[in-house]
Amino acid sequence: MTQAQNIQQAPAALGGITPGHYFWEDLPVGFKYRTSSRTITEADIVSFAALTGDMNRAHVDDEAARSGPFGQRIAHGLLVVSYMAGLNSRTIVNQLLEPSMLALLGTECRFIKPTLAGDTVTVDIEVMEARPSSKPDRGIVKFRRNAVTQRGDVVVECLVSMLFKRREVV
Repeated sequence: MTQAQNIQQAPAALGGITPGHYFWEDLPVGFKYRTSSRTITEADIVSFAALTGDMNRAHVDDEAARSGPFGQRIAHGLLVVSYMAGLNSRTIVNQLLEPSMLALLGTECRFIKPTLAGDTVTVDIEVMEARPSSKPDRGIVKFRRNAVTQRGDVVVECLVSMLFKRREVV
């Protein structure tokens, strides 16, 4: 069975969600999903430093990092946040939401533990809050996204607020 056939059959199993399209109403508090994973490599860290100009010694200088708090170089926190967004964008849930997405309203991140070259991260996502906006055709959802390593450690936690279309009421 193809992915398109699975998506067409999913609405019946999910209580009548519009085929191929989720709305604000389809994101109840407590709804959870998980992304695929990605290994952060040495090349990723070096490329991110070059791309952004963030040459902080914790990321690019072996000698300085060895004497630092983590004993080795670490990945940029914003590199991990970027990969979290990318991994989320590849989920079927996100693809079904894309037609209803109106805006990213904000992101608040905490960097809990260092992420090292060689760490493989997966993102656990949960709807923490869903409320109508001041406009009746829109709603706001706050997601918690946790980057989890192969060791089970949460290394980054982000609260992401987004604006979505609401389902038209007839």
